Amino acid sequence: MTTPWSRRGFLTVCTGTAVAVGLGPRAFSAPDEFATLRARWRDLILGEGFDPAAEPFRSRLADLGTTAGRYRDTMAPAAGSLWPDLVYADPDPDTDQESYVYSGNMNTSYTRLSTLAQAYCQPGTGLTGDADLRDAILTGLDHLHDDVYNAAQARYGNWYSWQIGAPQALLDVCVLMYEALPAPRLAGYLAAVDHFVPDSAVASYSGTSTGANRVDLCRVLALRGVVGASAAKVALARDALSPVFPYVTSGDGLYADGSFIQHTTVPYTGSYGSVLLGGLGLLFALLAGSGWEVTDPDRQIVFDAVEHAWAPFLYNGLVMDGVAGRAISRGLSAADPGRIQQDDHLRGHPILASIVLLGQGASTAENARWRALVKGWMQRDRYSPPLADPVLSLPHLARLKGVQDDGSVTAVDEPVGHRLFPSMARATHRRPGWAAALSMADKRITYYETGNGENLRGWHTGSGMLYWWRDTFANGQYSDAFWPTVDPCRLPGTTVSRKALADAAGGDWGASKPDVNWVGGATDGHRAAVGQYLKGLQSTLVAKKSWFFLDDTVVCLGAGITCTDGAAVETTVENRNLGPTGGAPFTVDGTVEPAASPWSATLTGARWAHLGGHGGYVFPGGATVRALREARDGSWSTINKAGSTTVLNREYLTMYVDHGTDPANASYAYLLLPGATAAATRARAADRHWLTVLANTDGQQGVAVRSLGFTGVNFWFGGTVGTLTASAPACVMISERGDGTAVVAVSDPMRMRTGLTLTWRRPVTAVTSAPATLTSAATGSTLTLAFGDLTGTAGATQQVTVRLG
Repeated sequence: MTTPWSRRGFLTVCTGTAVAVGLGPRAFSAPDEFATLRARWRDLILGEGFDPAAEPFRSRLADLGTTAGRYRDTMAPAAGSLWPDLVYADPDPDTDQESYVYSGNMNTSYTRLSTLAQAYCQPGTGLTGDADLRDAILTGLDHLHDDVYNAAQARYGNWYSWQIGAPQALLDVCVLMYEALPAPRLAGYLAAVDHFVPDSAVASYSGTSTGANRVDLCRVLALRGVVGASAAKVALARDALSPVFPYVTSGDGLYADGSFIQHTTVPYTGSYGSVLLGGLGLLFALLAGSGWEVTDPDRQIVFDAVEHAWAPFLYNGLVMDGVAGRAISRGLSAADPGRIQQDDHLRGHPILASIVLLGQGASTAENARWRALVKGWMQRDRYSPPLADPVLSLPHLARLKGVQDDGSVTAVDEPVGHRLFPSMARATHRRPGWAAALSMADKRITYYETGNGENLRGWHTGSGMLYWWRDTFANGQYSDAFWPTVDPCRLPGTTVSRKALADAAGGDWGASKPDVNWVGGATDGHRAAVGQYLKGLQSTLVAKKSWFFLDDTVVCLGAGITCTDGAAVETTVENRNLGPTGGAPFTVDGTVEPAASPWSATLTGARWAHLGGHGGYVFPGGATVRALREARDGSWSTINKAGSTTVLNREYLTMYVDHGTDPANASYAYLLLPGATAAATRARAADRHWLTVLANTDGQQGVAVRSLGFTGVNFWFGGTVGTLTASAPACVMISERGDGTAVVAVSDPMRMRTGLTLTWRRPVTAVTSAPATLTSAATGSTLTLAFGDLTGTAGATQQVTVRLG
């Protein structure tokens, strides 16, 4: 670190010790272990290897000092509060929403003390080593301990505040201010941690002690051991991590297909998954080379998950909202004095930095590959450059700056391919120049998660929402106040009854799930057929929805759309956020429609449409589509009780198919062409032979694209579609290659088939590879594949490679 302070002098100001360590494994003698671990934790939470006089660090350190100065000046210890705006004394302590606020204020009070301690220890804050600041920190610690967070206090409100939030911040302060803390006071703080986070908190891998929460609890226990020189606590923390590593088949954790679930039913790779990844990176680095190094061989599962579970949902620096749960509603907080809006990019940047940190404990090849991936994501994040992220921590900034400045690292392009995540009803499709993601729901996966007053109107995010991004534009599509201003009943890709729903309809914490089995798909890793049997939230709506993900197109089909709610039913083809001013040209069948809003029209017999700067849409055979431009108002407080009440306005271009009130067996068909020009969209619409819709009924949906050698069919029931016959419900995708071979990809999204026979009327000379579940295969003018028990495949694709005749 380049700094006017010597490293020895800097550490002396913070802790009175001259121990300084890096993050790599090292051996050290037992008497020095806890001092070494304390010093290592300081490096991990303060950052190292950066120049505090250079940007972006100089400004960030100055801002830290300004914030800390404000907190110090407004601190006013009183019964029930440390700061007047953070009253934590609960007049009626229980676990209702009001008590959550009081416990959260206690948590935030410790977080502010942590900010003060960082400003005291970091160089360049204007408060480095300031005696008055040190005294304020000690006063705050004593007050919170004596008044609320002590071994005699019963917890109230949110368990998280007492077991994770407050103790993590408290222990960080204890490390940073270690030498300034009198032994009796330190013992009292540790006794409080022991009271609220006893060893029994990790005795069982269940309840709130799973997944990311378990990693957070282990961080508390490990730091409790380090600060209190308790080898037993550190060992307990290390050992309690082990249940996090293995793949799970239900509930919270990582799945073999790359899914990550928290709160039992919620896809959470981008929020709780970020916490898990970051927490494990910190603990692996803290304990490396010590007597408590994490050596469980199953930790390789976490390393494998970087590319298997997280990378598919990272795109140009953002993490996709379909795996962020209720975090999508955390935009602008009413309590944030900096008025910094959170979004998919600001959620993605910490994941990039955590991957860099985790790489220090991975293999040389993994570390090099991950740094190349991160460098690429950073370079392509033009919408929200990571090094300008106003809330990214200094250690994370230092890690990302290190990658950016590392001349030995060559940025790699976005990964390309299709990934299905049947265990969390998600799919991602990545092509050169664009990416898409699909969010669904089934009997295992909730429609959406609400809780803590958050994500109050996320009702339909699991009803087939189809997200998409381009490489050089539209990467702020869901970042720029999308969630508070979009019509929550017109999310792109969804089929929805417009029956009125209450805020938080269906219950908190992912309680509401549709009673459906058939949700999933089949893929060869490049293209895919995906389907969702949709039942509406608190609605009689049912529908069969299919998506066929191809090279430059997503083919979208809907059938069997039936509802008796007494409300209109709509399928939203697109609802594009055009920003505060709008104006993107909209062309339908060669006619440029008005650019001003409000505007609306019924497009009868429309064959294609194009939205300038975004992409194209084709309606095979023509369709009646409603289109509108509108300016929509909204505030974050409408979807999150802690959100800002400031009214925001964004322009939208919406296209939807109006199925009418109480439709019976309605249908739709359209093609999405991300990034296509108007000319390319017109040409695709004019080529009547490019796509063949083989079926679009309540029983089967399928398409064929001869030029690609692609056939995809969702058999909702067994039957015959084109040249394919399935004996039972299944998803089938065939990709004929140019080398005389074909891949037949099959799955049972229902996970119920003890046997499945698939017949393809196509000359085949040989089966060259097949899964173990394939019990027989006959070749000739007809290929017959008999699969054995598919119930144990968890909806995964089974691939058979054949040589064509």
